[in-house]
Amino acid sequence: MTDLHQAAKRCLDASEPADKLRLTHDTWQAFLSGELRPSEGAPPPEPIAAPGRPLRPPLVPSRQVPHRGLGTPEGRAALVHAVAHIEFNAINLAWDAVYRFRGEPDAYYRDWASCANDEARHFAMLSTRLGELGHAYGNFDAHNGLWEMAEKTAHHDTARMALVPRVLEARGLDVTPGMIERLRSVGDERTVDILEVILREEVAHVAAGTRWFRHCCERDGTDPRDTFLDLLRDYMGPNLRGPFNRPARLEAGFDEEELDRLTQLALT
Repeated sequence: MTDLHQAAKRCLDASEPADKLRLTHDTWQAFLSGELRPSEGAPPPEPIAAPGRPLRPPLVPSRQVPHRGLGTPEGRAALVHAVAHIEFNAINLAWDAVYRFRGEPDAYYRDWASCANDEARHFAMLSTRLGELGHAYGNFDAHNGLWEMAEKTAHHDTARMALVPRVLEARGLDVTPGMIERLRSVGDERTVDILEVILREEVAHVAAGTRWFRHCCERDGTDPRDTFLDLLRDYMGPNLRGPFNRPARLEAGFDEEELDRLTQLALT
């Protein structure tokens, strides 16, 4: 196999976490070595469907996912599981961005293949931590919100770049510092160390979303700020939540005016 799109589809379809991690690593290495390249002759992308994932965890509406305190090992395991589930979904989201959107610059495919590899490494670290806490991925309920947004934005790269990395994944920049503080208060430095790595690397992933969203807007002759706000209103409605981690979002390519408008929208 020499076509990157089909290799991405193979990663996307893998259901067992170990297989998805192995294929992701191998695909990234093959891309780096030049063995894989996007092919103009590749079959067109199939309509979006559920990605490969294990039978567990059970997927429930987000409001039905229990919230547990961090004062017990089980509560901390539930938090680690929730983040691991986000990272597992993020592997699929990155590979779908490679598979689904054709004719993008080579740097676009490099960014999202690299992102998939990072997310796989994050998932592996969190899975190890879950084991240390006496649990495994699949032991707690989870929700499907990230992939539902992928389905809603499968028709256009502009919407995907705006709403998955710059909204849903960027939310991690906002909430992870609070998680770190709470975990540190209960003495869980092991999990803190992992989340600090993830937070640092997620800034680059959101920055990739910003970069390619603006590329799409430039290509289409639209204003990035207005387009972003319009997409937020259309897709997020009243579900946009603050507060926002301004320093991290600025590092990830947001500008001050954009953040001011984002804050105002979250308050309305």
